[in-house]
Amino acid sequence: MLNKKVTAILLAAGNSNRYGQNRNKNFEIINGKSILSYSLKEFDKNKNIDNIIIAVKQSEISTIKHILEKERLTKNIKIINGGKTRTESVYNCIKNTNSDIVIIHDGARPLIKQEYINKCIENTDEFKGVTIGVKSKDTIKITNENNMVISTTNRNNTWMIQTPQCFDRQTLLEMHEKYKTAEVTDDCELLEKDNYEIKIIEGDYTNIKITTYDDFEIVNRLLNNPNS
Repeated sequence: MLNKKVTAILLAAGNSNRYGQNRNKNFEIINGKSILSYSLKEFDKNKNIDNIIIAVKQSEISTIKHILEKERLTKNIKIINGGKTRTESVYNCIKNTNSDIVIIHDGARPLIKQEYINKCIENTDEFKGVTIGVKSKDTIKITNENNMVISTTNRNNTWMIQTPQCFDRQTLLEMHEKYKTAEVTDDCELLEKDNYEIKIIEGDYTNIKITTYDDFEIVNRLLNNPNS
């Protein structure tokens, strides 16, 4: 990657409804550090990243500032008020940077590895969109609204998508503005609508997103017993 500026975007503005603990999962503590801190540290120390933007609720900005003061990170960090949805939060962030590349990560994936950050960024030389993913271990069925099976996917070609996801910023910005009302679950889907090729980099199953409290307990064990 030649002379391209990279902004990391960390998403921490969600409602954590499925977490079931009436608090933001990003601020849960393991070994004296917040979940978000683990993600932040990995992006802060990455040599390919120039600056970081964090999307957060207005009411939780003071919590983020406290985390930043405690961690003493080295890169320039900007806090942005997130939107009502993940898509709105990403859009608010990409409007607040002029970088060539943006790499987007769920703050609640604290076990991200440098290898995957680097591979995502490196592959934007060839692709407008890149994502980390893992192949499905299970058979996936497609159903209708009544939970009746329509088809079965080929397990060899079925992936569970994770973050980080990396994009040419201008392309992603254009897709956000073109498909403002689209209901999507990740940013790759926006590029797919215009038939951009999306590259999947195979990651690993430890790159867990904390969604439920069970996920938190798994991450807790992995952080305390990394070889288990």
